[in-house]
Amino acid sequence: MESNSIDQSKETLTFHLKTIPNLERPIYLTGNFNNWQVDDPKFKLKKIDANTYEYTFKNLSKLPNHIEYKYTLGDWHHEELDDQGRTRMNRKTNKTARHVYDYVPQWRNQHQTFRQEFLPIIQPIEGTFNMPVKIQTRRITALLPWDYHKTNKRYPVLYLQDGQNLFDEFAPYGNWALDKRLARLAEIRLHEIIIIAIDHASEKRILEFTPSEKTALGEGLGREYSHFLAHELKPHIDRLLRTLPYREFTGIGGSSLGGLITLYAAITQPEVFSRLMVFSPSLWVQPSLIQQFLDMDPPYCGRIYMYGGGREGSGVVEYQRKLHAGIKQSGNPFIKSKLSVNPHGHHSESDWGREFPKALKWLFFNY
Repeated sequence: MESNSIDQSKETLTFHLKTIPNLERPIYLTGNFNNWQVDDPKFKLKKIDANTYEYTFKNLSKLPNHIEYKYTLGDWHHEELDDQGRTRMNRKTNKTARHVYDYVPQWRNQHQTFRQEFLPIIQPIEGTFNMPVKIQTRRITALLPWDYHKTNKRYPVLYLQDGQNLFDEFAPYGNWALDKRLARLAEIRLHEIIIIAIDHASEKRILEFTPSEKTALGEGLGREYSHFLAHELKPHIDRLLRTLPYREFTGIGGSSLGGLITLYAAITQPEVFSRLMVFSPSLWVQPSLIQQFLDMDPPYCGRIYMYGGGREGSGVVEYQRKLHAGIKQSGNPFIKSKLSVNPHGHHSESDWGREFPKALKWLFFNY
């Protein structure tokens, strides 16, 4: 048994795919080896030429003996179809096959990924900001509704952390595809919101997103960062753009440590933020934030949407369940809480991007 395992760790299995040329989206392999996650960056195929792609498993020891799989363009709305335009049954092979050759003649909605005219307007925010961590390049970007310059409307605002991972095509860990998701929301008229994307502080990200108290990561600059968002950046945005500047129209969100600082900002700046998008918060850094939030005086007033994946570890879902239950048991009539859990979800930008439209609808559009 041991020698067989060693042999499998040295063997490879390569999927060779031919499909229609010049696709504008990446192709992913999904199956029973990754819980059918459709846009896992670890299973993105390598483009060889205009219509040829490959993916190689370099260690077969952790693969199931009998593999079921499909190809997608990143979600089930863009999965592979057969030559009759019908949904294809799961493909099957064995991990000992060494080479698998497939052909995809067409894709679901292959020409309807999103409507270009509905993409948000990307506008850099200029200004000299007194941010806690001083680094040479620090980008802040507004994503405006596609029709912003065609109306005189004012809009609610959502401040999102980790701007590098929200819509940059070359982000090292993938991105939320925020611009494309907003374009799809625009098709159903759920786009009337301004997103402010704030780049993190690079190697000082942990310091800036850690609460300013004793934590598992030491004492951070979270209080200073939250104050910057609430009392320097927000007033600047309200002067520059047509916002609805009131608390009830102002939200903040983030994932991982960005989710942690979101909750901390609600505790330290409750007079500013009323809508919280808290994805996979790193509450292991400071579990006491849960009780701090529940013990706020006066009690927190607003909405909080929490999301976590069952495969994240670090107690991500357990901590959120505790917070969600505490809110429900508090009897506070001024807060609405929603917890969304994907049992197969991972700690990844693609998972958070998929959850974003659901959270946005619930927080700002009363879905």
